[in-house]
Amino acid sequence: MSDNKFRIAVRKFDAFESAIAKIWKSFCEKTGCKLELEAIPLDLHPLYDTILKEKGLANGTWDVSLINTDWITEAYASNAIEDLTPFIKNNPPEDFPNGWSRSLLYKQEFDDKVVALPFHDGPECLIYRKDLFESIEEGVAFYKEYGKPLEIPKTWDDLMEVAEFFNRPSENLYGTTFAAYPDGHNTVFDFCLQLWTRGGDLFDASKKIILNSDAAIEGMEFYRKALKNSNAIHPNSREFDSVQSGLAFANGNLAMMVNWFGFASMCEFLEDSKVKGKVDIANVPAGPTGEGASLNAYWMYVIGSGSSHKELAYEFIKFAVNAENDKLVTLEGAIGCRKSTWHDAAVNKEVPYYYKLEELHLNTRSLPRKSNWSEIADVIDALVLEVINSSKSIKIILDEAQQKVDVIENK
Repeated sequence: MSDNKFRIAVRKFDAFESAIAKIWKSFCEKTGCKLELEAIPLDLHPLYDTILKEKGLANGTWDVSLINTDWITEAYASNAIEDLTPFIKNNPPEDFPNGWSRSLLYKQEFDDKVVALPFHDGPECLIYRKDLFESIEEGVAFYKEYGKPLEIPKTWDDLMEVAEFFNRPSENLYGTTFAAYPDGHNTVFDFCLQLWTRGGDLFDASKKIILNSDAAIEGMEFYRKALKNSNAIHPNSREFDSVQSGLAFANGNLAMMVNWFGFASMCEFLEDSKVKGKVDIANVPAGPTGEGASLNAYWMYVIGSGSSHKELAYEFIKFAVNAENDKLVTLEGAIGCRKSTWHDAAVNKEVPYYYKLEELHLNTRSLPRKSNWSEIADVIDALVLEVINSSKSIKIILDEAQQKVDVIENK
């Protein structure tokens, strides 16, 4: 790799790309760094492939990468990333670790080592059009049809009922969506949310992964029915990943969706957003016997173990996560990770529900930290696709998936 370039692998998303470009420019102005930035935006699969599968972090292709919590264990276990502990000890980031919620630090801690710093977060939540829910006309019409008040859905069944009410294809408005695009992430997150909000768990008492529990069956029965309900969901739901469903919401085409907090915030910053000032958030709905739980997954900066610019890379990421730049990330349309950003007056003026992030973080669950998680996620991805694309018995689908996971776990 050319020594006069500093290469960062970036998750493709306008807000990520613009924030990193601005932070690098400001870093060079402050430090006199003369290296040229080469920040390459990549979709999820190509990003994973280049940094881990093709060993781009380990072989020096990339100095720094954005990495999500799903992949961090694999990155650590394969020696792809640099241990930041010595750097942090000698020259810690501003207000480290107290400036962050604990829920944004523990995923990157292994054997008393810190291997990444938080870049972007925002747990899953229910994002809804408050202008629709607060409308007297809509409230009257809903009461007339259903004999009860129009309220923010607290259960999945409520969500679908209200989605049917707001589904108006002739007005290009749809009740809700599920990001069902098969990328090993969106469908997996949906599976876990359906499981957790119905009182289920991914593990049994002996830490064995269980995919065929009663709660999982109940969740997938609901998910199949929901994805087939053309009177409630956006017709493109199967092609939507979380970004595309977020953009559909910002375009005014959805009444509600369960998605990452960042897509609520994006509605306030996106220049062509049609719902600015009309959005609010609430907890993820629950199953009849469960309670709302949110999924916590986040993006971090890591330094490639093969980088020839490790000292500079640390100086850059330390600068990138300071309070000023964390706020900048937010104002670009991503989600800052510091408590100071969540409670910042200017940020809350732009996004009136930003302060709710601290509360959301108190009720989050995470995917397991396993170095073979991407293999297990592929099995879950495939089972969810079979659920929504076939009429095969859900119990059989889950039993078959369980057998595949057992094989992976017993390797």
